[in-house]
Amino acid sequence: MTERAPHRNPWLMLAGFVGVVAVVAVVAALAAASAREVYARLEQPSWAAPASWFSPVWTVLYVMIAVAGWLYWRTDGETRGFAAYGVGLLFNLLWTPLFFEGRATGVALADIVLLDVTVVVTIALFGRRSKAAAALLVPYLAWILYATALNAAILVLN
Repeated sequence: MTERAPHRNPWLMLAGFVGVVAVVAVVAALAAASAREVYARLEQPSWAAPASWFSPVWTVLYVMIAVAGWLYWRTDGETRGFAAYGVGLLFNLLWTPLFFEGRATGVALADIVLLDVTVVVTIALFGRRSKAAAALLVPYLAWILYATALNAAILVLN
């Protein structure tokens, strides 16, 4: 008879999820040091959000992403769900340096389309075990779909 490993402290795990997502946020913030200037110089569609919106929106979304991962973990979530979640964080991490620092708007567009697909898959996988975890990712999906359209428009206009 095998003994089950004791469960980790849920609050410590929440801190871990927040920490991992915070690393993504910090890398994005560092890569976006010149983002306001770059964004202001780009030809943008009339429906582009003001640069001042991005930091507050992303702060809320990053908290929601971390809590979603934690809620899924609490259900003893499947490895596939965590793999999709991790791949999504990686695509998220890459977009800002590609778009702003690398000025590679085409590559950034490919990255964010992959992020869109990955988040849809993550929502589907999370939803099998935690409707709340899946629901927390829906505003994130909505925002990145908007960002995808904005990235595509900027690519065309510039």
